[in-house]
Amino acid sequence: MSTRIVQFLAIAIGALALIPSGAHLAALPNKIGLGQSEYFLVQGIYRGWAVLGSLWVAALVVNIALAVVVRSQPLPFWLALGAAACIAAMFAIFVAWTLPGNQATHNWTTVPANWETLRRHWEYSHAVNAAIVFLALCLVTASALCWRRA
Repeated sequence: MSTRIVQFLAIAIGALALIPSGAHLAALPNKIGLGQSEYFLVQGIYRGWAVLGSLWVAALVVNIALAVVVRSQPLPFWLALGAAACIAAMFAIFVAWTLPGNQATHNWTTVPANWETLRRHWEYSHAVNAAIVFLALCLVTASALCWRRA
């Protein structure tokens, strides 16, 4: 596979991964203060979004592939590797703060006693991940822009 194709895929998949993360971030100010019944009702809009997690897997794989493909050029390599590290950090944040909320609430269909703490972790972990995926997109784009055909 040519370097340009891998670069294109890394940028395109990174941009697609930013869409759901950005949507969560944009909704946060309107959702964070909702009461319990309203919040659980609104959370229903995310049913089926788990499939979008495949974008994170694809972004991690393609950014690692890009780092391998451009490894002969230090700056593009480190930028691509940085993008892959960002995606890996997103997974860690998801597992530490987002997933526990999904599990404890059965994907926001059951109200546990600590639902407000879970909501805070869930909302802010998505906000942090939006910033991280944006950073990953910037890094991979910079990698593609500074790469030179040998």
